[in-house]
Amino acid sequence: MRIYQFVNKVPGGLMVVPLFLGMLLNTFAPNALKIGGFTQALTNQGYPTFLAMYLFTVGTKMTLRAAPGMLKRGSGILLAKVGVAVLIALSVAHFFNGNLLGLSTLAVLAAMNDTNGGMFLALTSTFGNKEDAGTYVMQSIETGPFVTMLVLVGAGLATIPWLTMLSVIAPIFAGALLGNLDSELREFFGKHEPLIVPFMAFTLGQGIDLKAVFTAGIPGILLGIAVFVVSGLVCVFVDRLLGGSGVAGAAASSTAGNAAGTPQAVALADHSYSAIAPAATVQVAASVIVTALLTPILTAWISRRAAARQQQTTPISTGVPEAGEGSVSYASTAATSTHDVTAAP
Repeated sequence: MRIYQFVNKVPGGLMVVPLFLGMLLNTFAPNALKIGGFTQALTNQGYPTFLAMYLFTVGTKMTLRAAPGMLKRGSGILLAKVGVAVLIALSVAHFFNGNLLGLSTLAVLAAMNDTNGGMFLALTSTFGNKEDAGTYVMQSIETGPFVTMLVLVGAGLATIPWLTMLSVIAPIFAGALLGNLDSELREFFGKHEPLIVPFMAFTLGQGIDLKAVFTAGIPGILLGIAVFVVSGLVCVFVDRLLGGSGVAGAAASSTAGNAAGTPQAVALADHSYSAIAPAATVQVAASVIVTALLTPILTAWISRRAAARQQQTTPISTGVPEAGEGSVSYASTAATSTHDVTAAP
């Protein structure tokens, strides 16, 4: 049986498939794993531990040895993506009482401010270059629930103790410190990050009832389209404004698979969000799938346009020599792809 291949064919499969398996188990056999010991640790009770492990491994990828150009473009794309997410989420909170077409402020913020890192690196290495891939060094800061918590607290929409906020960023900081001190450890933890994701997703799913899926389905699809369109337009514009081709900006128009865990992480910190966290989780998961399908299309299109612009601005000669003269020709050049992502975290 080729289960692994099947899972990988699903957009964000390592996160989405175990998430829905956990939801199925919680809906139809909620007490199946609640027998104590190590087995019960694989229920929703174990989710905080797996989340902490994941945040630590993500932190190890945050290196400080990136070229200034990469840092500038990466910071610009980060601020653009998070900025527009905050603007839209706060608009939903203040003008629509926290609910727009069935989408909560929490769902909008969680889906819009976290980029799918694996997809970003794959797309930029295929359609861009190492500078495009290297911009993820700064963008990786948005990974996990910390930015969402920070925005909600800053806007007065959540009451989360500062120690709880610190507990979210502490594993990331510890991982970043270790990863910068030892490149071999950074490589080790980076390679094993995918191992944690299915367990984190499975335990997360066991806190969600499938009844919430049916009420959150269509709004989740709309959320994914909104993330793709808004993030795509803003991030491509900023990327080009800062000297890029737009490929990195287009590749940032997605929702990270781990973003599906953010609503529950916020609910653990502020119990007032417990009632809407299940629906928000499903909506964010839907956004993961929708953007995983659309973002590669946009990135490929932006890449073709960048190559066409490069071709138009490159001098071309017919190469036909004048009498008594040697032939001088200039071959047009187009943007080429590279698989060198060594500058990426």
